[in-house]
Amino acid sequence: MAAKKAAEDNVKEEIIEDIEKKGKVSKAEAEKEEKIAEKMEEKADKKPAKKVSKKKSETAEKMSDEEQEIVAKEAEKESLDDKDLQEKKKKLLEKAKKLAAGVEISTEELKEQVKVEKRTDMLVPLEDYINAGIYIGTKVVTPDMRPFVYRRRADGLAIFNTDLIDEKLKEGIKYLSQFRPHEVILVCKRQAGWRAAEKFSEITGIRVFTKKYPAGILTNSTLPDFFENELTVICDAWVDKNALSDTKRINKKVLMVCDTNNFSRGADKIIIGNNKSAKSLGIIFYLLAKGYCEAHKLESYENIPDIEWWIGNEQGGSEAEAKRKAKAGARFGV
Repeated sequence: MAAKKAAEDNVKEEIIEDIEKKGKVSKAEAEKEEKIAEKMEEKADKKPAKKVSKKKSETAEKMSDEEQEIVAKEAEKESLDDKDLQEKKKKLLEKAKKLAAGVEISTEELKEQVKVEKRTDMLVPLEDYINAGIYIGTKVVTPDMRPFVYRRRADGLAIFNTDLIDEKLKEGIKYLSQFRPHEVILVCKRQAGWRAAEKFSEITGIRVFTKKYPAGILTNSTLPDFFENELTVICDAWVDKNALSDTKRINKKVLMVCDTNNFSRGADKIIIGNNKSAKSLGIIFYLLAKGYCEAHKLESYENIPDIEWWIGNEQGGSEAEAKRKAKAGARFGV
């Protein structure tokens, strides 16, 4: 019995020793774990990742501030631009008011001013064109002449645009001035233009054919009076058709006076206007003679009669001529 008790006591002592050893080990391990945890915490605090994250947060905060500054500047610019635009608008409105206050001319007055300016550029005053009746056409209007017609009167006569008459006369003078007197002939079989045509020939030295044009004088070299020319001035294509035909047959140039019932076919340059009235043909030949003498600096320029001579000697006047046209019906070639 004593031996059993001794053995049991020994076992108890070993168990107690083991328990005590285990307790010590666990305490030591606990202490080690605590120390490891403390070290991990210290390392975690000293890790660069956390520092980078802090830097990132700081840079993010800085970027947001910069963005805010940029946005603020842009907003200021926009507001300033709006202010500038408003100021410009105000200035423009003020200028417009001043101009509106300063300009008191109506549209009708402006039209009159434009007309006056145009009249100052004309070869002769508009009143001279009207007195000569150069603007009065016929009842017949060909397709070639339609662009130059301004309107029709109540009696059916077509009316030329006087601005276009003046423009075409300028072109005709310039074209005629390209040739020397011996290179040009003027053909005018209509009796109303004989007087002015002969005066034109006397002043310029250009050969003129009135009353009758000798057939073949330009084309038949066997004729004793045959001669060559470079330009033929035709007063009316219906009446002077033989001269026009001969000129085109030899391929020479044609300057033609066209009324509303004329075709411009065969002409290299045209002058528009009434070619059936002495007054109208008179002012045409007057302007052609004046312009030609100026261009060639002829001494005969000083001997050109006044415009009254060219348009002043027709019985009945331009209105009488217009009535005659209306009554006759203004047939082709009349």
